[in-house]
Amino acid sequence: MRHFALAFALLIPVALTACQKEAAQLPQPHKMTAEAIGHYCGMNLFEHPGPKGQILAASLIEPVWFSSVRDTIAFTMLPDEPKDIQAIYVSDMAKATSWDKPGADNWVEARKAFFVIDSRAKGGMGGDEAVPFSDRGAAEKFVAENGGRIVTFDQMPRDYVLASGGDKTDAAPSNDADGRRPSTN
Repeated sequence: MRHFALAFALLIPVALTACQKEAAQLPQPHKMTAEAIGHYCGMNLFEHPGPKGQILAASLIEPVWFSSVRDTIAFTMLPDEPKDIQAIYVSDMAKATSWDKPGADNWVEARKAFFVIDSRAKGGMGGDEAVPFSDRGAAEKFVAENGGRIVTFDQMPRDYVLASGGDKTDAAPSNDADGRRPSTN
């Protein structure tokens, strides 16, 4: 029993070092520029309000850009898309200036984010959106102001991401009863 405890104690630092190396090897997000074109829509990301996404894959030189977070997550679920994903970054709406200006370099790794789904907010292409936050408190505030519920990346409902029922042709987020856009602060 003593040998087992000693072996276990020696393995803990090795496991922690492996986790730290894995985190250190995560490629950094790219800054969104005017050259960032949405993978599915073929349009400039700056032409759309709301949070954006980028995926970095080992087999690709440049990031794959998305005009909505829901499209970003859908990419990870679709069978014909690359599976050698190294990092998934989404706009951190806790740090966004506004819904119209989600920021060019305030990214959070999607697998560490809190997402508000089923809210009144509409994504860049006018569909239902998964609004990402690095801070759960900011996500809770968004829910209080815009409705919805909070999920993590692993809890994201596949049917919410891949459904087209909530999509609209209007690319702007829905307004509150008083005409305001969804709040992000």
